[in-house]
Order: sequence, then C-alpha cells, then structure tokens
Amino acid sequence: MRKSSIVSFFVYLISLLPFWALYVLSDLLYLLLYHLIGYRKAVVYENLRNAFPEKTNEEHKQIARKFYRFLPDLIVEAIKMRSIAADEVEKRIVIHQLEEVERHFKAGKGVIGVTAHYANWELGIHRLSLLTKNPVLIIYKPLHNQTVNFIYNAIRSRFGATMVPMKQTLRQIIAHRQQPHISIFVADQTPMYRDSDYFIPFLNQDTLVYTGAEKIAKMTNFPVVFCHIDRIKRGYYSCTFTTLVENPAEVPGHGITDIHNKFTEDIIRRKPEWWLWSHRRWKRKPKP
Repeated sequence: MRKSSIVSFFVYLISLLPFWALYVLSDLLYLLLYHLIGYRKAVVYENLRNAFPEKTNEEHKQIARKFYRFLPDLIVEAIKMRSIAADEVEKRIVIHQLEEVERHFKAGKGVIGVTAHYANWELGIHRLSLLTKNPVLIIYKPLHNQTVNFIYNAIRSRFGATMVPMKQTLRQIIAHRQQPHISIFVADQTPMYRDSDYFIPFLNQDTLVYTGAEKIAKMTNFPVVFCHIDRIKRGYYSCTFTTLVENPAEVPGHGITDIHNKFTEDIIRRKPEWWLWSHRRWKRKPKP
C-alpha cells in the first residue's frame, strides 16, 4: 500500500499540469513510442493487416500513425483524471441521447451498459458518474500489478463510480436490483479459455468473446444500452447512448453478444484509429 500511495502521489502531481503542458508531454511520448521504441508495432500492424486485408500497406500505416498519435493523449488524459474538476469533465464530453438511459431508469429498471476500448473510455467513467445520482457500477478485469490496479480504481471512482471485479458482478448487480442503476461492461477484452468458449467473426477473424453482459441481461431482463464514446478533437469527446436490446429474456442463444459486438465492429470500421490496436486481442484461437 505504501508503494501505491507514493506512485499515486506522483501521478497526482503530474495531473495538476494544465492540458497544454500534458499535450507537450504527449507529443514527446509519441516520438518515443512510435519513432524510437516502436512500442508493440508488430502487434499493431499484424492486427491491422488481419482486420483490414482489403486495405493497402499505406492505409495500414496511416491508421497506425494516427493510433500512435492518439495513444499518448489517452495516457496523459488518464493521468489528468486524477485531479480534473467535474465541470471540466462535463465540458470535454458532450452527451447525446441520454434519454435512452433515463427512460429505463424512470421505468424502475437497471441498465446493462456496454462499451469498448475506443476513444477515451476512461474519461467516460467520470462523465457517466456525473450524469446520474443512481449507482454506476464499472465491471473491470483486475490487473496483475496491484499498485497500478489500486491507482486506476482510485482514479476511476473519484466521482462515485463503484469498481466491481468481474467475479463479483452478479453479486453486486443483485444487491442493486431494487433500484435503477447502470453497470458498464467493457466488452471487447480477451477472455481466458476457462471464462468463455464462444467465438464470433469480428474484424475478419475468429474472436473469443465474453458473454457475461448477455448472461446478466437475460437473468435480470435489464435492457442493454451501448455507450459509444467518440473523439471530436484533441481532448474533446462525445458519448452517445443507444438501446440495443429492450427485452433480453426474449433474445435466443448468444444473440445479445452478437448484437453488441457487431455494433462495436461497425464503430471501429468507420474510424479505426481510435481503437486499442496495441492490445493482443486475438491471442486465443479456436481449439481444434
């Protein structure tokens, strides 16, 4: 804990820098990550080639360059979350179609929120926490590094969000079932084989996916709402809510998982540079 506190203090000090200074740091990180170190370049280019075989090498390169230009912004903006003021958060993420969440709340329902590692999903946690007085549950996969895990969770919960480890998801949602609330699943992560055996075609590849959001939605019959965070310009985003499934109990098979993953894929295809291409998303292969 002492180590976590020390690291957290230094993160806090950096977060006090104004945005313009943080973006100077981001520019330097871009030179370091893309031009000098080549951070995970092999992973990024392999992912892009497999996802978009119809694109040329030059097009892959253009997407990769934009991604690497954005990645340092994402890093410094995540650090800024440690001390950013509420009104600054509200200014930097414009909300569209909030009624898609509010109408479910007014009906006394919980909401199964689904999003992806796209644009600044981290800052989206702060914005969502400030949108409602109802509980906001953030379902997350704990990191192996406990120091980083502690710091991330402390930052993410600053405005009242409740951080829920994946294994405690059902327990927490049941505990909140009598009141309107929203549970957010970042659904484009890579499961372990023991956690899922369901593969889907996603970005031109067989992809192992989590089905937890679908299972909880069917069990509770809470509507499934996608939270699409998009980048407007440097440091500014939009968040659009779309109800994908009104009555999950009526959807057969893995239909809900298919629906929200297809929605995610369409978003990525339109603007691929804002997705987390450095993630080893396809390291799990179908077993023969």
